[in-house]
Order: sequence, then C-alpha cells, then structure tokens
Amino acid sequence: MKQLTSIITSSLFILILNSSCQMGQNRTSDKKPPQKERITPPPFNADSAYKFVEEQVEFGPRVPGSEAHNQCASWLAGKLTSYGAKITVQNFKTRTYDGVTRNGKNIIASFNHKTEKRILLMAHWDSRPFADHDENLEMHNTPIDGANDGASGVGVLLEMARQFQQTPPKVGVDIIFFDLEDWGPPHEMQITYDEENWGLGSQYWSKNPHKYAYSAAFGILLDMVGAKNAEFRREYHSDREARFVVDLVWNTAADMGYRNVFIDEPGGAITDDHYFVNKYAKIPSIDIIHLDPNSKNQSFFDHWHTINDKMEFIDKESLQIVGDVLMNVVYNE
Repeated sequence: MKQLTSIITSSLFILILNSSCQMGQNRTSDKKPPQKERITPPPFNADSAYKFVEEQVEFGPRVPGSEAHNQCASWLAGKLTSYGAKITVQNFKTRTYDGVTRNGKNIIASFNHKTEKRILLMAHWDSRPFADHDENLEMHNTPIDGANDGASGVGVLLEMARQFQQTPPKVGVDIIFFDLEDWGPPHEMQITYDEENWGLGSQYWSKNPHKYAYSAAFGILLDMVGAKNAEFRREYHSDREARFVVDLVWNTAADMGYRNVFIDEPGGAITDDHYFVNKYAKIPSIDIIHLDPNSKNQSFFDHWHTINDKMEFIDKESLQIVGDVLMNVVYNE
C-alpha cells in the first residue's frame, strides 16, 4: 500500500504540475507580442530639399524636347550617381494625345540593389507644357515652371537619396523619376477623358521595367507636396489598390503629430503615375498628393497648371513633413 500511495501521490503531483504549466502557457499566449522598437531615421533636411526644388526650376520649364529638359536629366542622373546609387536612364518613345511621337527619359536610382525586399519611391520630373488653368487665357499655351507640380516631389526624394548614402536603410529602395507625366491634352480639348493620355513615362516603365521581373513590396508616389498648408487625403485608387500602404503612411503621420496634414478621410480619384504602376506592374502603390476640397482649382493647390506654379509658393514646412513621414516609413520597414 505504501508503494501504491506513493504512485498515486506522484501521479497527482505530475497532474498538478502539468495543469500549472498549461495555465502558465495560456497566460503567456494571452499576452500581446512585444511591439517592434521603432528606428529613428536620420534627420530630413528641408533646406536641402528646397534647394533641390530650386535647382530644377532654375533650368526653366522641363518640357520634353527642350534644352532645359535635357540639362535637368543630366543633372538628376549626376546627383543620384554622386549619392552612390546604381543608375538606369530608360530612354523611350511614346505618342502624346496629338499623335506626335516624343522622346522621354525615366531616371531610376537603386540603393542596396542586391537586397531582395524593395520599396519603390516615385515622382514625375517633367513639367506641364501648357498653363491651361491660368485665369489669363493668353497664357494657356505657356509652359509652366512646375515648382510644386513635379519638382517638389523630386526635391524630397533627392534629399532622401542623400540620406540613403550616409545611413543606408535595411531594405532596398528604388527611386524613379517618371517623364512625360504631364503632357495630357489641354483643358479646352478634354471633351471626353482618356486616362491613357497621362502618365506616359509610368505607363512605359510599368510595361517595360528596368529590371526583368522587377517587383517591390509597395510603391509611394509624391506629387504636389510643396504648397503651403498642404493637405493629403486618402486618394481613391490608392485606397482601393493598396489600402495597407495608405494605412501605414497615414498612421505613421498620425503618430508623428501630422493628422492635420495627412487627413484620414477620402480624397478624389486621381489618374496619376501610381495608377499605371498598380494597373500594369501590379505593385501596390499609393499617391501622396495635395487634395483640398475647398480649392478653387479642381481640388488641387491654387496654382496648379498655371504660370504661378513658382518657387515663391514652395513651403519648407510642407517638404519637411512629407520627408519626415517617408523617412520613418522606409527606415522602419
């Protein structure tokens, strides 16, 4: 009996011990996993980004086929090369709305080019050949400076490229400056809207990427990010095709105290370069673009497609906010 009692006692002890372990395991499983520690990225320099915008504008309107366009292309490729990027200049031909065949250049810079996981950052670098929304009808055939519409997004990404050289992120990053984004038909001609008349450089790249079978975890396009009191809303195609990226960017902005700039409400549907990257390259991509329902100019910033899209209306604070948010997204990916 002593032996039997000992066996029973031992069995009870084992049973109690197992129950305690299981309860401990259950308690452990109820705990939330520890949050990933956020990385503080290198500081984004708005003065530097502003200077990059200014240097583009100093070439004059970057209309494809012009000398200013050629000079700016060389300058952009040289800048990116100086920051240690692997550069690809993708020359292409395409037809604009008027049936004319035009030459374009997509400028691509790859950082950490051997890293498998990649993020795609984009902006267009050409400027509009028509000031077709200017109040002065006589100016409608005048090319614009495109300080905000084009140059601001490029300026932010050039400053990020400068930082990538000094402090490389863990992921691979590809920056693409698309050409011929803004050579759609003048406003007076748009009796019927054809989305294929816009974003010609991104259409070409999305069907003919610079690297065979190129892919990225996601893409972020910057367009018109330099106006004073800029407001960025959740663009429709971005939300539909890449909501997780919109959530990532807008939540990052909110955590940084920028809810009043990255406004968490629906914006309009914009046929921009990200639209074609989603459609043809199948890379989930979003558009960070100025959308203000109170604007007098089709929900864009007031000087959109006018001769007043000039440096004097570029705001360093807006550049700083966009740069801060994107740096935090990239370095914490």
